[in-house]
Amino acid sequence: MNRFSYARADALQDALARHRANPRAAFIAGGTNLVDLMREDVARPAVLVDINRLPLKSIDAAADGGLKIGALVTNSALAYDPAVTARYPLLAKAILAGASAQIRNVATVGGNLLQRTRCYYFYDAGTPCNKREPGSGCPALNGLNRNHAILGASEHCIAVHPSDMCVALAALGATVHLLGPDGARTLPFEQFHRLPGDTPQIDTNLRADELVTAIELPSQGFAAHHAYLKVRDRASYAFALVSAAVGVELDDAGRVVDARCALGGVAHKPWRDPAAEAQLRGQPLTAQNVGDFAAALLRGARARRDNAFKIELAAHVIVRAFGEATQRSFEEAAR
Repeated sequence: MNRFSYARADALQDALARHRANPRAAFIAGGTNLVDLMREDVARPAVLVDINRLPLKSIDAAADGGLKIGALVTNSALAYDPAVTARYPLLAKAILAGASAQIRNVATVGGNLLQRTRCYYFYDAGTPCNKREPGSGCPALNGLNRNHAILGASEHCIAVHPSDMCVALAALGATVHLLGPDGARTLPFEQFHRLPGDTPQIDTNLRADELVTAIELPSQGFAAHHAYLKVRDRASYAFALVSAAVGVELDDAGRVVDARCALGGVAHKPWRDPAAEAQLRGQPLTAQNVGDFAAALLRGARARRDNAFKIELAAHVIVRAFGEATQRSFEEAAR
C-alpha cells in the first residue's frame, strides 16, 4: 500500500508552494485518472494537493474574441455551456463522445489534458514499461498492440493519447495557460503534449512545478462546418480506435479558406499536420483533394502486428469527417 498525505490549497500560490515542497506531490481535482493510477500502483504520490477550491471554474470571453476556460471547469459544464455549443460545437461533441456522464460530471478540463495513456502494459505494474520505469522495455512492441500508435511512435513507446477533448482542442488551435513559481506562461496546444522519442515517461511540456490554469480558444470555432467522428469497439464509453476532429471554413465559391483536422487514437498526442492543411487552402473541396489530404496526414504511418487496419481506417475516418462537416460525400476518396 502506498501511504500519502493530503492537503487542500486555498489559493494558487498556496497550491504551488505545497506542490513544490515535495518532489512526489501531485495535484488532484476530479481524480478520474489519477485515482485509477493509484489503485493500480502505477502512480505513487507522497502528497495529494487538492486544488478544487482554486478560482479556476469560470468560462469567460477572451480579449481576442475567443473563450477562456478555467482548468477546473468540468467536462459536463463545458460541453453544455451555451457559448461553447453555439460557437465551438466541435469541442462539445468531442467531450460528449469521450466518457460516461458520471465521469464528465467530475472530470476537469485540466485533468483531461493530463490523462495518462490507457496502454494495457502501462496499467499492469507487473510488466515492464518505459513510461513507468524508463529503460525497462516496451512489451507492446511485440505484444498486444491492436490499440496502439501508427504515427509518431518510437522503439521506446507505441502508446496513444486517450483524450477526445484534446483532439478537438488541437483542431481548434487552442492555447494552454500555465502558472509556476516564475509566473504565468502560455503554450500553443500543439506544443503541450510530446511524442515519446527516447523519453516516453514525459508526456507533456508542463514543467514539474507548474499548474494548468486555463485553456483559451481562438475566435474561429468552425461552427458552420465541423465534425467529430469517433470509431470504437462499442458505442458506449470506449476509447477511440481512430477519431477525427474536422473544422472547415469555405468561401462563397466553395473554396477552402481554412481547414483543420486532428486525429485521435493514432499517436502519443493528437495528430495534426498544418502543412497538409495548408495544401487545402484556396482549393475546392473535392474528393481528390480530400483524399490527397488524408494521404498526406497519414504519411509515415507504421503498422505493428495487430494494428495495420488503423491506417486504412484512419483514411476512411478523415474522408467521412470532411463529408459530415460539409454535408457532402467524398467516400470515393477513401477507396
